[in-house]
Amino acid sequence: MFDRIFGIETEYGITCASQIEGSPPPLDAEHAARELFEPVVQEHKTSNVFLPNGGRLYLDVGSHPEYATAECRTLHDIIAQDNAGDLLYQQLLTQVNLRLKERDVPGRIHLLKNNVDSMGNSYGCHENYLLYRRKDFRQVADALVSFFITRQILVGAGYIDRYNHDDTSQGGRYCFSQRADKMWDCVSAASTRSRPIINTRDEPLADGDRYRRMHVIVGDSNISQATTILKIGMTLALLHVIDNGLDISDITLARPMQAIREMSIDTRVAMRHELTSGRTMTAVDIQQTILDRVSSHPSTAELDDPHMSYVFDLWQRGITALKTGDWSTIDTELDWAIKYRLLHDVAQKKELSMSSAQIARLDFAYHDLVDGLRDSLEQTGRMKRIVSHGDVTQATQDAPTNTRAYLRGKVLCAAKRYREDVTSDWYHLRIDNSQHPTITLTDPFACHDERIDELVSLIMQLHEQRHSYQVAQTQQGSGEVVI
Repeated sequence: MFDRIFGIETEYGITCASQIEGSPPPLDAEHAARELFEPVVQEHKTSNVFLPNGGRLYLDVGSHPEYATAECRTLHDIIAQDNAGDLLYQQLLTQVNLRLKERDVPGRIHLLKNNVDSMGNSYGCHENYLLYRRKDFRQVADALVSFFITRQILVGAGYIDRYNHDDTSQGGRYCFSQRADKMWDCVSAASTRSRPIINTRDEPLADGDRYRRMHVIVGDSNISQATTILKIGMTLALLHVIDNGLDISDITLARPMQAIREMSIDTRVAMRHELTSGRTMTAVDIQQTILDRVSSHPSTAELDDPHMSYVFDLWQRGITALKTGDWSTIDTELDWAIKYRLLHDVAQKKELSMSSAQIARLDFAYHDLVDGLRDSLEQTGRMKRIVSHGDVTQATQDAPTNTRAYLRGKVLCAAKRYREDVTSDWYHLRIDNSQHPTITLTDPFACHDERIDELVSLIMQLHEQRHSYQVAQTQQGSGEVVI
């Protein structure tokens, strides 16, 4: 694909639901997270581990289980890696709930791939895009804000707002995004204090003279593969044409943080928003303008990912569906439309309001990794699947072969196989019980490195030496003569 590395970090909500009606949860979030990570800590002596598939599994601040995908260069790989994180946590959930049952703990731990808990607290889904270092990064970031704010009308996860509503909505106002009203700044180096759309903390995790990493924290976590592929694909396409000269600064919103909240609740996309130029546009008009400019730009021909044509098609179909009000053309692909159809159908069938407790439970079930609805929706044709179950399962074991993750994965696979302790982060690798120097991988595009082959060979040699020593000690203890 074109020259870009990207990845997704997902924070999951965690809860332990009581299996005794009317009883409080037997475990709070902190203790539930500890129980969930017990096998990880037993194996790795830490709750923060890099995996042979190139990803990172860890327990984040606030007792949020988190998964960061390996570095990816194709849309297929990012979907497989993102879903691999879900699958790895599903495996941990199966184990922990069996342990709780064996200990007669009357509870069941759930992970939610969403962004807001029942109390209105928010946790994030962060996107990372590698950029070549340029002096005008801040201007580029400012210009992208309107894109990220309006993108929610296509790739939001859908949300019933029970906290900020008017009398007519009766606590059940349906919105595009779960993150929109949790954002407080456009562009900032802070991530938790001001919660910006784009985090500018300069941490490239690569050669800092050549690259920087754009950290986007405004997006929702997505269940639908089609929504994820659109979210990442449309952003990659825009970044590419901006690198090749496209200017979108003329559609900068005058009051962006007000607009992001207003757009989320404006499911009819009728509200007009003022630009810094004095013009006014709707969210859907801004997205149509960006799509038209991107799709007509000469450099778009360089976007050779096999899924990119689908991205452009879904991008346009999503815009058209919003303009016409006919969501049936995208309600098996875009999360907010899939979920709305599901909740609306159940509410009508059972004569419930959107603010009812039953609809709230169904809303959370859409995002549940334990008893979730994704599999049944896909099997019944109500949610489109793009990457196969087999490819997702493979991605829990194997890193993408065309990025630095492949090199890190080779070492970690060897370390696991030969039971050798290795310390790793995104671009450092070191054998703990060895004088071999730390290897630094500053090129995220590199997938071949003789130093990695040497490191794998050394891991094998250390294993053989340890095995030979253990055999010799056993023979000495039994009185055998060792020659």
